[in-house]
Amino acid sequence: MDVRIGRLQLANPILVASGTFGYAREMASLVDLSRLGGIVPKTITAQPRIGNAPARTIETSGGMLNSIGLDNDGIDAFIEHHLPYLASLGAPTIVSIAGRTCEEFIEMSAQLDGLDGAAAIELNISCPNVSGGVDFGTDPAACEQVVAGCRAACSLPIFAKLTPNVADVAGIARAAEAGGADGISLINTCLGMAIDWRRRRPLLGNVMGGLSGPAIKPIALRAVYQAAGAVSIPLVGIGGIATIDDVMEFFVAGATAVQIGTANFYNPTVTMTLLDQLPEALREIGAGSVTEIVGTLET
Repeated sequence: MDVRIGRLQLANPILVASGTFGYAREMASLVDLSRLGGIVPKTITAQPRIGNAPARTIETSGGMLNSIGLDNDGIDAFIEHHLPYLASLGAPTIVSIAGRTCEEFIEMSAQLDGLDGAAAIELNISCPNVSGGVDFGTDPAACEQVVAGCRAACSLPIFAKLTPNVADVAGIARAAEAGGADGISLINTCLGMAIDWRRRRPLLGNVMGGLSGPAIKPIALRAVYQAAGAVSIPLVGIGGIATIDDVMEFFVAGATAVQIGTANFYNPTVTMTLLDQLPEALREIGAGSVTEIVGTLET
């Protein structure tokens, strides 16, 4: 069950995605947090953010739209109040950060370097719900620059979380690799919207938001497959994963690990079920480990 993503060794490949698990306290009564392969807490920013105007979440066909807007108390509050608790859980914490500028990403990475409980950093360069949130994830040169800057400022493993809202996700993945990323997380949400036609108004306060859930799984699988053919560093698959079949599809497409996101909202114990089912799924195809099946899709 154990996997290695760059320099980060995980006991298993089942992680929880940023923005869907809070800071883990909310889930402690439902989930054995120590069993998780890793926890990616809610994205933090350099300064506190109040987020976007309501409504912030809307259920839609096959998933949900969210426009939270990176509501958080800032990195200092995270380090003081949340990181010590996360460090006590027994699962590696991959800290998700977002910056308005390259310098902010670098400064936050340096601030997290060497802190107890921070096992790695995930660069959220792909949030569609804030102004400039995808700038670093849609321009290969900007992506490489921010990854390289964080790599130089921080000794922790670094993962770049990519957006599907680009024409060439493989090109962005190559840029992240060139910048020194240990791995790539993909995908973030797909930009979408919902409308109340009777009122002729958008249902989200921010008009548009990020679509997640089962509706985006085919897009995520495609992105993982394309990135796997473009880079040699490990991939973490995200997008619409809710069943053991979903998990195995992402492994075969090229992901070494997966993050469970929207499914946590309607089935909070889904990760425990997946961990229980994974050994049997591997036995079913005669695999002795997860690593054996990663990227084995035949076309």
